[in-house]
Amino acid sequence: MNLSIAQTVPEPADAHACNESAVPSTGDQVQELLRANAELKQLNARLSDAQDKLMQSEKLASIGQLAAGVAHEINNPIGYIFSNFGTLEKYIADLFEMLAAYEEAETALAGTPVGARLETLRETIELDFLKDDIPMLMSESKEGITRVRKIVQNLKDFSRVDTTQEWVMADLHHGIDSTLNIVNNEIKYKADVVKAYGEMPDVECLPSELNQVFMNLLVNAAHAITAERGTITVRTGCADDTAWVEVADSGEGIAKENLGRIFDPFFTTKPVGKGTGLGLSLSYGIVKKHLGQIEVSSEVGVGTVFRVTLPVRRRPEA
Repeated sequence: MNLSIAQTVPEPADAHACNESAVPSTGDQVQELLRANAELKQLNARLSDAQDKLMQSEKLASIGQLAAGVAHEINNPIGYIFSNFGTLEKYIADLFEMLAAYEEAETALAGTPVGARLETLRETIELDFLKDDIPMLMSESKEGITRVRKIVQNLKDFSRVDTTQEWVMADLHHGIDSTLNIVNNEIKYKADVVKAYGEMPDVECLPSELNQVFMNLLVNAAHAITAERGTITVRTGCADDTAWVEVADSGEGIAKENLGRIFDPFFTTKPVGKGTGLGLSLSYGIVKKHLGQIEVSSEVGVGTVFRVTLPVRRRPEA
């Protein structure tokens, strides 16, 4: 009886085939795992890149805050020293006027013991030399204080920590000039700076971040010059609704195989200990944040040109 039941319920001929089609093959599973692994690696690389840029951005922000704090502390004593110099110059002018009156009266004392003592004292202290040298010393000292004051102001302009991190209309020429003064020590022994500024409207931007871009490009240009002395040319201009800034150097140039990697984090052609490989990567991110472009052209043995193009106004949706 059991045999007849087994015969009346035959197994479907295609049951095994259905089971095979329902379960993915081992090859498909491996491919799916490889795809998932590749996506995970890509996401991990992007996360690591973002984290590196964030850390560098925070470091630069801290440096900016430190620079602004130092500039603020220096600015106060420089302010009253500068003011005191103005008053001191007036006092010295009054003293010289009084001294001239004494010199006129000195002839009336000729042949007297007082006159003889005055003549000896004049020769001892070299009065004629002092009258010429004191104004020169005052002028040179005032010029030095003025230069320190300008450096302090450039530090404040460069960091812009005293302003809110908001998009504002800014003069890029002013930012470039401030940055050039800040990095002057990196450049002055290596290159002459040529400014070829064109007409440029104010640009809606985050000025302190663009100053970081200019600083990175200028310092890289100085490091690229290995000859005894070279030239760094800064050009600016505008076209339609965009503004552009070029930094060109007469350095050794970048090899073609490296051009495609210069904006990668931690990639650098500088000697060990000379650079971190984050400057251009960070600059690339800042320019993209401003909805702009940063391009590079280079020829080995001739030099390199970086061109930053920015929209004059941000789009509302940005």
